[in-house]
Amino acid sequence: MERNLSVKSQKTLGRIDVAPEAIAMVAGIAALECFGVVGMSSRSFQDGIAELLTGKENLTKGIEVRIEDNRVIVDLYVIVEYGTRINEVAHNVIENVKYAIENQLGVVATKINVIVTGVRTGSNGNL
Repeated sequence: MERNLSVKSQKTLGRIDVAPEAIAMVAGIAALECFGVVGMSSRSFQDGIAELLTGKENLTKGIEVRIEDNRVIVDLYVIVEYGTRINEVAHNVIENVKYAIENQLGVVATKINVIVTGVRTGSNGNL
């Protein structure tokens, strides 16, 4: 995430800046609310192992927000539950995240990409 960029909204009384970190937090919470998503995954792959990130302190590590020409592009790295239809889970994540960003922050999310980095099998958290 680039820290010096933000989405700007000009109003008659002033200007509103929304930081990429705020967009990432809203997107992460919305993604975890979706059925079939068990957690976020680290954006960096080391030895092909997807690390399951849970909790709000790790939430934004699995999300990349880019702002280009006042357009918001969000990449979400998720781990899904075994037995779910990945296509449907990803579609639900896209819709839920887009709705949350636009309604909670007033920012138009131009593109939302879901990258499934792993599948969790069983109740013991194995990937």
